Amino acid sequence: MTTESNLPDSRLTNERIDRILSPDHPLCREDVVWMLEYIKKKVADGDPALRDLSQPRLLKNFHYFAEASMLLIRRKHYSEQEATRLRNCLIEASYGLK
Repeated sequence: MTTESNLPDSRLTNERIDRILSPDHPLCREDVVWMLEYIKKKVADGDPALRDLSQPRLLKNFHYFAEASMLLIRRKHYSEQEATRLRNCLIEASYGLK
């Protein structure tokens, strides 16, 4: 059950996700870490949205989560092409959560 006190946090979270995943937003390491933590928490909490995803889709989400994590480990700064690849990984890793 959603309470009114949870709505602002939810709205702010959705706004941050939209900003991070927007190609117009310059992606930084903090954004990537925040997004990976968000995804990890949703999975750990057993978000009901994930139950609607097929097993192949869940595996694809996991693949891209791992890919984004490895890209984060390897680099501190990203070229535009690498940032685009990382953003696409985050989009795929968070598929179905929003």
